[in-house]
Amino acid sequence: MLDARTLGLLRDALRNERERLIVEIGEYEREAKETLSDVSGENNYRDHMADQGSATFARELDMTLEGNAKEALEAVDAALARIEFGDYGTCVRCGEQIRLERLEAVPAADLCISCKEWEESR
Repeated sequence: MLDARTLGLLRDALRNERERLIVEIGEYEREAKETLSDVSGENNYRDHMADQGSATFARELDMTLEGNAKEALEAVDAALARIEFGDYGTCVRCGEQIRLERLEAVPAADLCISCKEWEESR
């Protein structure tokens, strides 16, 4: 069971991570609008095919990173909701307590180490 002080520190860490992710996602979305003409080839001058390929690769990478950031934001929001509902720190699969060391390393964790290992081995 987490004490109030530790829970408060983890909540603060989650809120800080949430704000960081919101800024990061906003930057990806802004960059997407700026580079759309490069990727689509709709710019006012003719780029070399290699330049267009590089722009396409960069945008696809940004889209992947943006998707990862959105998934992380969902996990943070879910962890904050678990805090509010009073079940933060409990594994959503087996119901056992998640060790404090794991929560300190990954505050948005919703699985204990055993269940996470099982999930990753599938």
